[in-house]
Amino acid sequence: MPDQPSAVSPATTAPAPAPAVFLDRDGVLNVDVGYAHRPDQIDWVDNAPAAVRRLNAAGFRVFVVTNQSGIARGLYDCDAVETLHRWMDAELQRLGARIDAWRYSPYHPDHQAARFADKASWRKPAPGMLLDLMRHWPVERERSFLIGDRKSDVEAARAAGIEGHLFTGGDLDAFVAALLTPRGER
Repeated sequence: MPDQPSAVSPATTAPAPAPAVFLDRDGVLNVDVGYAHRPDQIDWVDNAPAAVRRLNAAGFRVFVVTNQSGIARGLYDCDAVETLHRWMDAELQRLGARIDAWRYSPYHPDHQAARFADKASWRKPAPGMLLDLMRHWPVERERSFLIGDRKSDVEAARAAGIEGHLFTGGDLDAFVAALLTPRGER
């Protein structure tokens, strides 16, 4: 499996540490339709682009971390996910929002486990995707957090040493604004 693309690669000179927000994809950025892997399957969660813009403006790095067991299940391949992420990235950029890097785990213990064993530690609730991003980007852990729509997302955040917040739907920008207000961010 090729190295996963990122919207913005770390510079050759190390950027300054910054807080980061790790977003789950399906159910947080886009409506979860089950195994989305094509642009025609993507409907943004209410005000998701605005939420990403708010995080960008507040000085947060924004990362997407998503389990994609549809790959192990044979429903689509890594190329489909990477193509979709490039499309989502371009759409968000068109709307003035920036994702700094994307990670996904194709691993599922019940489907082709041996084929994707190298990514087993990336499948949430394991923290592998978050830790990989923290290795490649200087992140201020104490100010960083994750937003996910499942308990496994929050567990991955805790295992990575950051706060995890459960998003149950609605307006993502309002949810993000509420999280940033007690931190003195806007």
